[in-house]
Amino acid sequence: MILLGLTGSIGMGKTTIGGMFADRGVPLISADEIVHKIYAGRAAPLIEAAFPGSVIDGVVDRDVLSRFVLGNEDAMKRLEAIVHPLVHEEREKFVESARRDGARLVILDIPLLFETGGDASVDRVLVVTCDEAIQRERVLARPGMTEEKFEAIKSRQTPDAEKRRRADYVIDTSGTFADSEEQVDQVLAQLLAEGTDG
Repeated sequence: MILLGLTGSIGMGKTTIGGMFADRGVPLISADEIVHKIYAGRAAPLIEAAFPGSVIDGVVDRDVLSRFVLGNEDAMKRLEAIVHPLVHEEREKFVESARRDGARLVILDIPLLFETGGDASVDRVLVVTCDEAIQRERVLARPGMTEEKFEAIKSRQTPDAEKRRRADYVIDTSGTFADSEEQVDQVLAQLLAEGTDG
């Protein structure tokens, strides 16, 4: 079974590409989805203890939490120390389940794959990229997004050129949806052929 790490900077189209693989029957687990789940469950009391007032009605309020951690390295490290082990645990369970089901390929959608050293625990890395002007346009169109917030998020991410340099596969979403789908099909065919060879 091949473990493929899927990553890409904010606004590059990573979630869309992940969805295309999932539509083609590839088991995929997203770090963001896990965080969403644990923010409403196991992580909530731990985060409330570390950042009082960040949990409302038993669920972590991301806007409140971001005011605690954005631009504050120590606070961010405290949050990551709570969240990362829980995310890792959920991911391991998913991979084991896919392995038992006989999956040939599993995708781990991890936004901060390189930043957290996650590339060491996958077999291959797929980086989703796009034109910088398109990235900026997509991100600034998001509700509640500001230039400052965008720059703060980008500053925590490995530069796109570096990600592409370290990738086994690159998909560029600057073109049409159909262009992206064609690239997904090509990468999928290569990975499955590789899995057969191995």
